[in-house]
Amino acid sequence: MSNVSTNSFAGKWALITGASSGLGLEFADLLASQKVNLVLAARRQEPMEKLASDLRRKYGVDILVEAIDLAPPDAADRLKCSLGAKSVTVDILLNNAGYGLHGDLLETPIERTANMIQLNITTLTELTYLFGRDMAKRRSGHILLVASLMAFQAVPSYAAYAATKAYVLALGEALHNEFRPHGVVATLCPGHTATGFDEAAGATPSALLRLLTMKPRPVAASGIRALFRGRAMVIAGLSNKMVAFSNRLTPRSMQRATMKRIVDA
Repeated sequence: MSNVSTNSFAGKWALITGASSGLGLEFADLLASQKVNLVLAARRQEPMEKLASDLRRKYGVDILVEAIDLAPPDAADRLKCSLGAKSVTVDILLNNAGYGLHGDLLETPIERTANMIQLNITTLTELTYLFGRDMAKRRSGHILLVASLMAFQAVPSYAAYAATKAYVLALGEALHNEFRPHGVVATLCPGHTATGFDEAAGATPSALLRLLTMKPRPVAASGIRALFRGRAMVIAGLSNKMVAFSNRLTPRSMQRATMKRIVDA
């Protein structure tokens, strides 16, 4: 992160969704260290208040905590209205909120799958639209969408989750071009990362996945670098880049079989 200048954003505001854990914590620390003010948005208020207190003390930045469940259909609009009422202008949007569900689709309650799709796809798209529209009017803004390495192929036992991340990747790459006159849209594709994802998804990582697991700090840093360098997409980690590249050379049936063995071994 040190070789990426974000000095021009000092004193401006970044909105980080999913800010109570995982990559959200790292995004917050990285931006606060560059004197960027933060809006932290997630369901759990207590860990965000602790994070806000720590970052204010370390970096002297302004931080707002918005305790909100972003899955309900009106959540994006409520968050936008809340920040508007506080006269907060969001210059950087980190669309990080989301979760996965492990298991066969037919064995997972459809209500849980629908909730995940609502958060991972619909709320992400609405937030991108609502804050991106303001950025376009100002002709300035940066938006980072968090997808996944699973976006590059179908993944049995993560069928719906991988599909939501394929949507995020396709959306982000297209918006990178659409948004170019106004600012930057970049997409981060992490592989398996030590964020608590498995516990939330109801999964036990295989030995191979544990071997490939990255720490969240370098993953978050790669996303911030890509955003401020104006890149369309970044895959975090060399081994993950190799996995994504190999998909260009293998049949989709082989990709599915390989991913099934990796995630369920």
